Amino acid sequence: MGLAPNPPALTFRKAVPSDVPAIVALVESAYRGDASRAGWTTEADMLDGQRVDAIGVGDIVARSGNCILLALGAGDALDSRLLACCHLERQGDSCYFGMFSVKPTLQGAGLGKQMLAEAEHMARSEWGSARMEMTVISIRDELVAWYERRGYRRTGRFKPFPYGDERFGLPKREDLEFEVLRKALV
Repeated sequence: MGLAPNPPALTFRKAVPSDVPAIVALVESAYRGDASRAGWTTEADMLDGQRVDAIGVGDIVARSGNCILLALGAGDALDSRLLACCHLERQGDSCYFGMFSVKPTLQGAGLGKQMLAEAEHMARSEWGSARMEMTVISIRDELVAWYERRGYRRTGRFKPFPYGDERFGLPKREDLEFEVLRKALV
């Protein structure tokens, strides 16, 4: 097995309304359609349709207690392009982590680890969050294992998949549900 490539240098910032189209494009490319198959986080075999839309992403950017954290490539080679993003929502002394997306052709290069670490740091330092929670489609064993290697634990709690709500995609399977994962931040 070869050595993993060095991750590119990243800069982080919170999204503003003008970032919405780039965020939607990144999230869609990471999860849906053939472009998503370039990475390992694809949901293309489980879901068709959209993952997010501009209205929903715009609402998150504008809503108090929420932010979309962006990871931008630093340096001339990457021209400060959007490479990763995630949604953070303050929920009392917890922080919800979602919409985590890394450009498919750069998945496996360490960007996800950097993005997750920055999100955890922000939740702790800006909101005083004691823990981070997320939901992951329960049949995504490889993805759950990735989070477990970063300190997240299964809670034994599950949430139903929103079948019939096309805003979340068009399921290709009948066995989709979300599992809640949690990590202590303090």
